[in-house]
Amino acid sequence: MPDKKFPYYNRELSWMEFNGRVLEEANKKENPLMERLRFLAITGSNLDEFFMVRVAGVKAQVNSGYHAKDSFDLAPDELLAQLEEKTHRFMDRQYYCFHRSILPALNQEGINFLTAQQMNEEQLNYLSEYFKRVLFPVLTPLAVDSSRPFPLLANKSLNIAVCLKSKESKDGEKVFAIVQVPGILPRFLELPCENGRAFTLLEEVIIYKLDELFELHTIKAACPFRITRDSDLEIDEEAEDFMSEVKKSIKRRKRGRPVRLELLQNCDKSIRSFLIDQLKIKKREIYTLPGPLDLTFLSKFAGVEGFESMCFKPIVPVFPVDFWGYDDIFQAIREKDRLVHHPYESFDCVVKFIERAAEDENVLAIKQTLYRVSGHSPIIAALIRAAENGKQVTVLVELKARFDEENNINWATQLEKAGCHVIYGLQGLKTHCKIALVVRQEEDGIRRYLHLGTGNYNDSTAKIYTDLGLFTCNSQYGADASSLFNVITGYSRPPEYGHFAVAPHGLRNFFTQMIRAETANARQGLPSGITAKVNSLVDPEIIRLLYEASQAGVKIRLIVRGICCLIPGLEGISENITVISIVGQLLEHSRIFRFENAGSPKVYLGSADWMQRNLDHRVELVFPVSDPDLKQRVFEILDIFLSDNTNARVMLPDTTYQHVNRRNKPAFSAQLTFYKNAQERLKQVQEIGADSPLIPIHSAEESVSR
Repeated sequence: MPDKKFPYYNRELSWMEFNGRVLEEANKKENPLMERLRFLAITGSNLDEFFMVRVAGVKAQVNSGYHAKDSFDLAPDELLAQLEEKTHRFMDRQYYCFHRSILPALNQEGINFLTAQQMNEEQLNYLSEYFKRVLFPVLTPLAVDSSRPFPLLANKSLNIAVCLKSKESKDGEKVFAIVQVPGILPRFLELPCENGRAFTLLEEVIIYKLDELFELHTIKAACPFRITRDSDLEIDEEAEDFMSEVKKSIKRRKRGRPVRLELLQNCDKSIRSFLIDQLKIKKREIYTLPGPLDLTFLSKFAGVEGFESMCFKPIVPVFPVDFWGYDDIFQAIREKDRLVHHPYESFDCVVKFIERAAEDENVLAIKQTLYRVSGHSPIIAALIRAAENGKQVTVLVELKARFDEENNINWATQLEKAGCHVIYGLQGLKTHCKIALVVRQEEDGIRRYLHLGTGNYNDSTAKIYTDLGLFTCNSQYGADASSLFNVITGYSRPPEYGHFAVAPHGLRNFFTQMIRAETANARQGLPSGITAKVNSLVDPEIIRLLYEASQAGVKIRLIVRGICCLIPGLEGISENITVISIVGQLLEHSRIFRFENAGSPKVYLGSADWMQRNLDHRVELVFPVSDPDLKQRVFEILDIFLSDNTNARVMLPDTTYQHVNRRNKPAFSAQLTFYKNAQERLKQVQEIGADSPLIPIHSAEESVSR
C-alpha cells in the first residue's frame, strides 16, 4: 500500500483494473453475444500493448538494476512480481470467460468452432480443398537445425512449432520446424454445415495438413505459439533525417526482446523445451492457455454477416443540430460558436470544414495538427487538394504517435509531395493537441476560423470514440491559435495566451491555479467544486492538489475511464472525492474540466489527461467554452455522465470497482441518453425549419451521407 500520507495506486496495477472492467463487459449476459466477443477481443489487444510497452518497460528497469522510486510508489522489482501474478490470473479469467460462458452461448445459437477430429467427411474435404487452393501456396515451413537458425518471428504473429522425426533416419533423433500462420489470411474459415454455422481456425487447418508440408518426416507433435516483444521505440530525436530514424526504430521494434510466450496447455514437452531454449525466455514469462491463442480475432468474427441481430443496435450519427439549416459552414461559425458531440452527431461536419476550406477561393491558409488519422482519410485528401489549389497548407504530422508511426510516415510523404509544408513533430515532445485553423479573406478583413477538439482527426474512430469539438471564429481564440502554430512551426517563444492553456509550458500551472483557487474558495466559505472527465489520472502533483482540495471541503467528482492512481473515499484525505469509470458500447475519450469558481462556473475542453506526459512532455491544448448556451450544454453533458447507473462503476477506497448502485431507479445509460438527446434535438429543429421556406430541409440519413 502506498505511503499513508500520500495514497497513490500504481498506474500499471490500476490499468489492470481497467482491463478487468472491459472483461466484465464480456462476461455480462445482458450484453449482446457478439458484443461480448468484441469486449473479449479488446481485452486481448489491450493486454498485447500493455506487455509490449508497460511490462517491457518494468522488465527493462529491473534488468538494468534501476532502484530509484518515489516514496509513495512501488519499486520496479516489487511491481514486476505483482504484474506477473496479475497478468497470469487475468489471462486465466479471459479463457474462463471464453470457454465457460461465451462458447456455450455460441453453441446455443447454433454457432460452433470445430477441430478436424470433430468434422464430418464433407467438412474435411472442404478443409483439404481450401488448404490446397489457398493455404499451401502461402505457407513457408522453416526447418531449425545447425545450418538453419531459429527464424526472427514477427511480434504478435501466430506460429506453429513442429516436432519431427525423419522417416529415413534410424536413430530416431527429433528435429524441429516452424510454420507461420499467415496473418494476411482470415483467421477463421466457415465450413459447410446443414444445421447452424460451423467454423474452424486457420491453425487447425495447417496442423491437420502438416504431413503435406513435411513429406519426408513423421509428425511427432505440433503446437501453436505466440511471442510478444518489447516494442517501445527509442528514437534519436537529434538525428539529421528524423523520418529515416523513425523508420529504423520501427524495424528495431520487430526485433525487440520477447517479454511473453503464449503456449497451449497440452504443448508437447520437447517443443516447450525447444522454444524456451531458442527464445531464451524465463519461466514466468510463459503463459500456458487452453486456446485458441490471440483472442483479438474475435472482433472480426463478431462482424461476420448474419450475426447482426446479436450486436448492439448501432449508434448512427445524426446531423449536428448546431449546423442545421446552413449550407455555408463559415456563415454558421460567424454567427456563433458551435459545439458537436461525436459520435452522436456526425464527424462529417469536421471533414466538411476542411473540405470547404480546400475549395473556397477566399481561404488563404490551412494549419492543422494530425496525431492519428484513418487509413483512407478524407481530411488528408482535402489538405492535398487545398495545396493543389494554391493555398498555404501547414500540417504537423506526429511521427511518434505510438503504433501509428508507419501510417503517419505514409501520410506525411503524400502531403509533402502535394506541396504541403509538413512538420514531423517537435524534438523531445509529442504534439497531441487537436486544432485546425482556417485563414479566410473576407470583406471586412482577415478572419480566422477554428476547430478545437478533444479527439483525433480520424473519421473511423470518431464513430466509436466519444469526443467534443468546438467551432469558433472568436478573434481572441484565433490569435491564440496563430501563436500556438508559430511555436509549433518555428522558433517562437511560448507566448502568454489569452484564453488557451498549452502544455508543456503553461498547462500544469493552469490546472494548479484552478485547483488551488477552488481550495481557497472552500476555506472562505464560497461555492467550490471540481468536476473532471479524463481518460487517465496519474500525475502525483495533481493528485496531491486534489487531496488538499478535498481536505478543504471541495466536492470533487471525477469521471476517469482508465488508469486512476488517486484513491477516493479515504477518511481525512479524500472523503470528498468520488471516482467513476464508464465502460460501454462506445469508448469514452472526451476531456472536460469544470471549476465552480465561487459561483460563476468555468468549463474547459481539451486533449490532455492528468498525466505527467500530457502536462510536461507533449504539446497539449485546453480551451474554455465561453458561449453561455454551449457552457450550459457541457454542464448537462457532465451531469448525464454522473447519472449513469448502467455502464458506470464506482472506485472504492480499496482501489476495486463496483457497479453504481441503482437503488431501485430505472436503468440509465449516459451513452444511450446522449444518442436519444441528439435525435430529439435534431427532430425539434427539423420541425421548426419545416415552417420556413428559407431553410433547406434534409433528413438525418441524407445529412450523414452527404
